Amino acid sequence: MRLHRQLRLRRAVAGGVLLVLALAGALALGGYFVLDRFERPGPLAEDRAVVVPRGGPGRLGDVLAEAGVIAVPATLRLAAWATAGEGPLRAGEFLFPAGASLRDVLTILRSGRPVLHRLTIPEGLTAAMIAVLVDSDTTLAGPTVVPAEGMVLPDTYLHERGTARAAVVERATRAMEHALAEAWAGRADGLPLATPLEMLTLASIVERETGRAEERPRVAQVFLNRLRRGMRLQSDPTVVYAASGGAGVLDRPLRRSDLDASNPYNTYRIAGLPPGPIASPGVAALAAVAHPAGGDELYFVADGTGGHAFARTLEEHNRNVARWRALGR
Repeated sequence: MRLHRQLRLRRAVAGGVLLVLALAGALALGGYFVLDRFERPGPLAEDRAVVVPRGGPGRLGDVLAEAGVIAVPATLRLAAWATAGEGPLRAGEFLFPAGASLRDVLTILRSGRPVLHRLTIPEGLTAAMIAVLVDSDTTLAGPTVVPAEGMVLPDTYLHERGTARAAVVERATRAMEHALAEAWAGRADGLPLATPLEMLTLASIVERETGRAEERPRVAQVFLNRLRRGMRLQSDPTVVYAASGGAGVLDRPLRRSDLDASNPYNTYRIAGLPPGPIASPGVAALAAVAHPAGGDELYFVADGTGGHAFARTLEEHNRNVARWRALGR
């Protein structure tokens, strides 16, 4: 009887050992399989940006599998569970490189930087133009806020997908406030400008008058000389601003009736500056007004090459105008 019990005990021990060995082998094989899947390059053929929603590893696995970043959704769930101590998975738009492994994918989801998009606001746009530009950016969200005229700094603004349109406009407004404050604080002595708003207004006119960087300080000097002498600015862009209802462009040439119209932006009729900017000037236009070229020129007119011919006297200016009209004919 005792021998019989001993035999049964030995068989049980042997069976237990075999079971343990079998389990150990299965775990080792499973661990190898998981590790192989974890390190193996994924199926993504080329770099791809994917919008990853909020949710658990299961939902993220489905989204990434559908996008072709991983092959099987369950592998992400298993890998995320096995590495849970490394941190939570985040939502956002992320760029996954071609062949990203599960390890790469989890690293990106935990610590990668979201994709940044660019919104470029060119110099010289009106508030209405800027509102259309912001509204048409499909990477932004929420309603479009029309900025105050001239109070958005032209620049390229980086943002994540889903950023509020109002937030980008606010950033651009703060940037203009800072740039204007710097230009005003560092301005040359003796400028006939009483406030930063007057500097901004003149800079917007300079911006709309010429697209040539080298001409901006010279154009600014002409207008400053006119302000000192009490002469009217006679700037076509200010007339266009009024005639277009603030749009800044006309689908026709200026008419005599536009030049004769009575409004605060018609610098052919009013003395001094209009009541506010007619567009958003860039940093270079602000700098041109803050540090003009110098000299006593009072006139300029298009020269037919994209630039302008400048003059000190009305007689010289009239000759330049005659040349311009002859080119037009």
